[in-house]
Amino acid sequence: MQQVQKLHYHQRRKLLDVLFSDGVTAQFSAEFLRVLSPSAEVRGHGTPRLVANKRDVAILQMLPIGQYAVKLVFDDGHDSGIYSWSYLRQLHDNAEALWQDYLQRLSDANAVRDAKLAIKMSFS
Repeated sequence: MQQVQKLHYHQRRKLLDVLFSDGVTAQFSAEFLRVLSPSAEVRGHGTPRLVANKRDVAILQMLPIGQYAVKLVFDDGHDSGIYSWSYLRQLHDNAEALWQDYLQRLSDANAVRDAKLAIKMSFS
């Protein structure tokens, strides 16, 4: 079984670095991890649910699950996905095909990656 040695989340860039025990390093956007969550909410029962409008999603917390997985908590409230080390490796090994499939499903559903409502905060 593939092990993860290190997880590092870059808050500003919203990227998660994963260092596997065999020296392979993967980098995932928070959006990629959110739309491909292994949760029942997203994966459904055989037919995955399309998750749109997550371009700007961020990871708020990473909670270790034993020695085999991490639970990611996203700022949109999603917190039920448990990302096993083997699932993270599958995501890395198939990232391009998975992303292209996701973009095609968005297009087919006439959906978008951007948020439904643009919100800008100014503290002046």
